[in-house]
Amino acid sequence: MSQEPSFFLPGSVTRKIHSDPAMAVAGIRALLQQALHPAAMAGVAKYSDFRNDTWGRLKRTSDYVNVLTFGPIQQAQALSSRIRSVHSKLGVDDPELLLWVHMAMVDSFLDCAIRSGLVLTNNEQDQYLLEMVRFAELVGLDHESVPANVKEMKDYFLLMMPSLAASDDAKRSALFLTFPPMSPKLRFATPAAPAWTYLASLASASLPVWARKMYGVPSLPGHEIITDLSLKTVRKSLTLIPKNLLPSSLQPTYFEDLVGQP
Repeated sequence: MSQEPSFFLPGSVTRKIHSDPAMAVAGIRALLQQALHPAAMAGVAKYSDFRNDTWGRLKRTSDYVNVLTFGPIQQAQALSSRIRSVHSKLGVDDPELLLWVHMAMVDSFLDCAIRSGLVLTNNEQDQYLLEMVRFAELVGLDHESVPANVKEMKDYFLLMMPSLAASDDAKRSALFLTFPPMSPKLRFATPAAPAWTYLASLASASLPVWARKMYGVPSLPGHEIITDLSLKTVRKSLTLIPKNLLPSSLQPTYFEDLVGQP
């Protein structure tokens, strides 16, 4: 039985990265990095019930990435259309903000994957940026405005530096990401709380130096080496754990399995 085609075919760099266990940390880092644009963070604070629905926002973000990566084209287009409509109604469809959210996500996914031990050639890294232009188009951006290789991405972040800061909303968001609300049973009867806190702390440690400085995260001697070793350990550990024993938030391929595509 044939499967409906998706935007990203089996063998694409996007699928390779988005199905890797490194996404467990990369997804959290993406939210931390996105929060450093004050206007983007203000929109989240104003329109998102993040404090009371931390897990809901994380799940919606994971669902979005998985549907666009692995889902049938028609379903990906439908979801993207709904998101564009919501952005328009809320007045948060400014191209500059949408591009920032996109690029912070792409940078986090790629950097965490590489530092966690996923082997990608320079050409594959550039190819990932090029493939992710499709993601940007689906959210409503003009493809010509989107960095399409690693060099263009680095130039983009240098250009954005003066506009970035860790606002009070960003710091509160980071705190909620690190210590999200949990039921007493989940927090005290399972290892979920310390495990999540460790992943969130590792996501924070993996941020670029400029981002850590904005958040006030200290960089001690050997910081990058220790962080990279920790990322590799987490990736290897998640690879060894059977999928059915992992929560959906740590199963970056769950939608791929659902639709039965290789």
